[in-house]
This record gives sequence, structure tokens and C-alpha cells, in this order.
Amino acid sequence: MRKTSPKTLSILGGALSLCLATAVAADTLQEVMKARNLTEQNVIAAAKTYVPSGGRDEFVAFSSGGQSGQVIVYGIPSMRLLKYIGVFTPEPWQGYGFDAESKAVLDEGRIDGRDITWGDTHHPALSETDGVYDGQFLFINDKSNPRIAVIDLKDFETKQIVVNPLLRNEHGGAFVTPNTDYIIEGSQYPTPLGHEFAPLSDFNEKYRGAITYWKFNREKGRIEPENSFAVEVPPYSQDLSDAGKVASDGWSFTNSFCSERYVGGIESGRPPFEAGCSQKDTDLMHVINWRKAEQLFKEGKAKKVNGMAVIPIDLAAKEGVLFLIPEPKSPHGVDVSPDGKYIIVSGKLDSHTWVFSWDKIKGLIDRKEYAEKDPYGIPVLDMQKSLHKQVEVGLGPLHTQYDKTPCVVYTSVYVDSQVTKWNYCEGKVLDTVPVHYNIGHLMTMEGDSREPQGKYLVAMNKLAIDRFNPVGPLHPQSHQLIDISGPKMQVLYDMPVPLGEPHYVVAIRASKLKPEVRYKIGTDSRSGEQSPYATRAGSERIERSGKTVHVYGTLIRSHITPEIIEVNEGDEVFVHLTNQERAQDQTHGFTVGSYNVNLSVEPGKTATAHFVADKSGVYPYYCTEFCSALHLEMEGYLMVLPKGGTKDQAKMKEGATYAKADYDKQVEQCTATQKVIDSVVGFITSHNYKDFPLVVGMVEDATDQLNFAVGPKKKAEDAATAQDWQNATLWAQQWFLYQVKTADIGLRAKAYLEQNGAKLVTVPAKK
Repeated sequence: MRKTSPKTLSILGGALSLCLATAVAADTLQEVMKARNLTEQNVIAAAKTYVPSGGRDEFVAFSSGGQSGQVIVYGIPSMRLLKYIGVFTPEPWQGYGFDAESKAVLDEGRIDGRDITWGDTHHPALSETDGVYDGQFLFINDKSNPRIAVIDLKDFETKQIVVNPLLRNEHGGAFVTPNTDYIIEGSQYPTPLGHEFAPLSDFNEKYRGAITYWKFNREKGRIEPENSFAVEVPPYSQDLSDAGKVASDGWSFTNSFCSERYVGGIESGRPPFEAGCSQKDTDLMHVINWRKAEQLFKEGKAKKVNGMAVIPIDLAAKEGVLFLIPEPKSPHGVDVSPDGKYIIVSGKLDSHTWVFSWDKIKGLIDRKEYAEKDPYGIPVLDMQKSLHKQVEVGLGPLHTQYDKTPCVVYTSVYVDSQVTKWNYCEGKVLDTVPVHYNIGHLMTMEGDSREPQGKYLVAMNKLAIDRFNPVGPLHPQSHQLIDISGPKMQVLYDMPVPLGEPHYVVAIRASKLKPEVRYKIGTDSRSGEQSPYATRAGSERIERSGKTVHVYGTLIRSHITPEIIEVNEGDEVFVHLTNQERAQDQTHGFTVGSYNVNLSVEPGKTATAHFVADKSGVYPYYCTEFCSALHLEMEGYLMVLPKGGTKDQAKMKEGATYAKADYDKQVEQCTATQKVIDSVVGFITSHNYKDFPLVVGMVEDATDQLNFAVGPKKKAEDAATAQDWQNATLWAQQWFLYQVKTADIGLRAKAYLEQNGAKLVTVPAKK
């Protein structure tokens, strides 16, 4: 190990003292390095990924969650997990699939009348404006069950799921056109379109694929199936897609494998699929003029298949919508350059990556210069006349991502377990770096947009083997962060991903994301509209109609209103809860034991628990989020009366009794607390707090809490007038608790102002 320079020690010492556990007991960085057996390169790599406590990452990554059916969110360069987004599968922490509102979203994903309780998420795509990430929406596909989901990045919640009525599975989604007019979803394994049956003996005649263009309404944040269409394609197994941009805008590209159209049957003595699907030297890239297809759709020339508008193969070929180009064998990626002038395709059974020239392709199409037509009448362009370069990058190349530097790209090489950096304009390899192990996709920062950011690359490796502590036969996936800011690549960090097999990731500059920190009071977060069940403090109630009971309740630190819900055995119960908090991160939960009820109710949100009270008994309910010092006291009881039973009319009595002295002591405490509040308010209002949005939110929340104290204070005083010292003391305690919450928020706001350089403001003297 070469000696660490004093300069390096000075630069890295502060960062490493916090991120290395042994630094607490060590006197110097060198002692830490010796104790941990670290090299200087290890320390530099750690410093490059380190984000101090309270610091923010430069980029946010959205990873498919594979078989979990979810999306994984993490920061770059820290690689810290930030969130799982529930998409195709229930996710308890967010209450996704447990409240009525999110159940309605999951119900959109039912197929053939069945609930689908898992998903195989593969390709996330961020919304774009003029080919540049805009941070508004995220889309993700389900490979196993052909579905597309819409996630609104205002609150990182899934708003919509659409099912493809043509396909039985897919792989070429989700990919967006440069202005997010359409979300592209391509088929994978051919089947009869529209879900009907046809024997495999009719494979060539009746089996098909389709490239679907889902129309997206950005204003509504929803896909519009009625304004969507698909282009029918031959039974070549389609794979990935990409949308053209700039020079190639209006076109899209989808590659394929098994263009041999082989049907296996190993169980009956036939060679398996892998033998029959790898005999030809090339497969076929689909080149689609989607703007022309859109025109045909709007002219009413599409046919309807299972409710979806489809441009048939013969019409697509005749009208100049669909073309084919030979591409490397068994490709797994088709990646359009930032300027739209090149399309890069790699083949898993080749050592070369092929660069196609859009100018050459478009010229051949415009001149109708075709090499041949395929068996379905689709024009096939000459491969050599379409190519710009063929570059040897390693054994088993897969996916390519673009760098900020023009002409520079990175390709994942599966068999060699490496990333190759190369120049596609000159056809020259620049660098390679080994990864662990068997890399699939890779991703650079905004690397599939018109403005790649460079700086970092994430290698998505299929095997972890010896990278992490053993946890049984099923290993985590391995995402490796690589520094690509210089001429030589450097692996910085190994991140285990313990949720499914993440297939692809997209990353966006964090500054482009503008998530909300609270909802307007009473918002149905899935629709974005005011919930019809929104409830304000003071208007809580229980309404019964026959055997249907609606509970309109509220949540606020630290009680659930109502605290006692009485229903009859067999009642259908709807519990609508509105979070009254205005401070960010003041989420409340709600669960009722044995009834599979679990809500996550963020500030301002209204959510509904729906269940049938089918068994009599006593069921405690409580807040599942540790929300305050009195979190455990945020409780209640669901009383399910047995059939034929009667309500207990006896007056409830407390275990403790209180006298006038207890009331006086409590009022004294309230008076002292109010002085603290007044002092804090004086500090805040004497500074420029309105310049700090976070503090403005805290002030709003503190004001709400203090306003809530008015009611208990009045009840305490009224009870004291009646010399009901029991209720006077308890209501005074509730008055005090609202004050404590007010003071807590106010003190946090005061500390924030002090730490962030708030300035005194001059208050005009009263005349």
C-alpha cells in the first residue's frame, strides 16, 4: 500500500470520520485505514459516494423492482434507498392495496376477471419535454402481465394501471416519445392477438406481436386507451424499444429475437427453443413511422381487436409505417443517440456492437430502396447500407447508454462481465472496467435522453455471488456505481438490492423533481381531487343506513376521532379518515386487528378502510406511524356487537379521579406553556421566516394546533364553572397537549431559522 499524502488525508478525513464506524475510536485516518485494511483508492471511492448527514444526493434513481412488482427509489452517489413505490403489488407501508382508493387502482390491472397479485416490472421511463427529462411522471411496465402503470412524481404514487388487451406478455415497454405524447409498449412472445386460441401449427399465420402506442394526457396525468393504437408485427419475438428524437423524431425502433419463428417442444423430442431460435446470423430490427401510424388511426383505417385499434401488417407495409433491418443475433437493446442520428444495437451471441445511421436508413426508405420483403410483405433494408460502424466491445454485449461527451457511450458486456467505454463516431474502444458479475442493463445519468449528464454509471449485475454477506441460496442483486467523470472508469460502490430482480434503472437530476410535502386537506391522492369523504376537525360523525356504516373521522397528533366505533355483526363498514396535519412527514397510520385493514394517511390525505364486520368482538385500532410522544395513546376500539346483542349503556368511568387542585395545577402548566409559545412566535415573526418555505409550513401547522386548543380550553373552563373537576382537568390536559404540539413545531422552526441564517426584519412602529 502506497503512503497516503497529507493533502489526501486532509481532504478525506472529515468525510471518513463520519462514514467509517471505527473512526469513532481512531485518532487518525491512517489508523482507520489500517484497522479496516483499506487502500487509498478505497478511501477515495468512499469519499466520492459519501453524502453527509442531512445532505442530499445529486441524482435520484428509479429502478424496476422485478418480481416484486414495485419501483425502487435510491439516491446517487450515496446509493441510499429512499422508497419502494407500490405499483402492481400491494405494499403495506404505504397502505397500497389496503385502502379503498389504491384498491381501485390495482383493480384496473385485473386480467380476465382475475386479481393479479404480482408483477414483473422491467423498464421505467421518465416523462420528457422535447426529449429532456422533466421530472413530472414515471411509467413502468409489467412483463408477465402486459400492463403499464402511471406514477405521478408530485407524490410518488401510482395513479393508473392499463392492461394491454392484445398481448399475453411484453418486454418493450415503457419507452416514451420525446414530448410524452405516447408510451411505447412492445410485445415479446407471439400469441394470437386479442387473447383467442390458435394451435401452434398455425403459428406463422395466426400468431402475432404488436407495438402499442398508449396516448398520454399530461394535463390529466392519465393514459387514454380510447386514443391509443397499436401496429401489428410478425411473430418474430419482439424485445426492447426506443423512440427516435431530434433527427429521427416521429419514428420508433424495436428489436427482435427468434426471427426464425421456431416453435420448440423438447418434451416431445424436438430441439428446444434456444437451439431453434439461434440458427440465423441475424435478427430483425423494426423501424416504425409512428406519426404515420397515428395518422392512419385518426383516419379510421385501423381495425379493432379486443377493443384496441390496430394497424394491420399489410396496411403498415403498404403505407410506409413498418420496415425491417437485419441486426446482430439475439439483441437485447436498441438505443437512440441524443441527436437521433444513430441507433446502437448489440447482440448477445456476438462480440460486436452495431451502429446504424439514421440518415442512411431514412435515405433508403425515401428512395424505396429495399433489399427484399419478408414473408409478410414488409420491406427489408440492406444491412450494410444502413450501418455506420461495427465495433468489437467484448463477448455478449447488451445495452448502451450515452455520455455527456459527444460520441462516447458505455455498453454492458454480459459474458465478459465488464463495461466497455467506446466512441461510436470513430468506432474506437476507450476503456473497460470489470464488474461483478454478468451485467445486464446499465444506466448513466439521464443517459437515454437528449441531454445526458454523464458523471456516474450504474451497472445492474445479475449475480452477486461473493459480493455481500451470505443470506441463503437466494442472493440479492448487485448494483455497482461507477465513476465515469474521467478518462478511466472507477467502480465506487457495491449496492445489494434485496427486492426482486431489478432489470433497468433511470436516473434524473434531483433538482428537477418537485414533490409536494402535503396534500390539501381532504385530498383523494389517487385521483388528485377532493375526496367526497373529506372530514374537518369538529365534523366527525358516524352514519348508518341499514347494514352500511360510514365513519367520517380525523387523525391528528395524538388521537383518532372517533375513538369508539360501535357496529353490528354483519355490517359493511367504511372508515374514512382525514389527516389534519400540515407539517411535512407527519403521517398517520390506521389498522384494525384481524380485518386486514392498514392505511397510510399522509398530511392532508383522506383514505378509506372498507371491510365487513363479520365476527363479533372487541378490536383495538391504533396509529401505525410513530407520530408523537403520545403515539401509543393514539388508539381506539371497534366494538362489533353480536347479533341480538345490545349496547352497553352504562356510563364509562376513568380509573383515576381528579379534584380542583389537579385542575389548577394543569391550568398553571398551560399558562407557562403559552408564554413559551409567545416567545417563540415573537422570534419567528421578527425574522424573515416567509423566505423559508419549510418554516412557513411549520408556522401553518403550529397555528392549526393552537387553534385546536381553543375547543378543549373552553370545555375545561365550562366544566370548572360547573365544578366538574374530573372533566375540567382532562380537558385542560388536552388543551395542554395541543400547546405542546404547537411549541414543539415552533421550536423546530426557530432552530431552523437560526441554523440557516435568518435575518431580523424591521417592524414599522405603530402610529
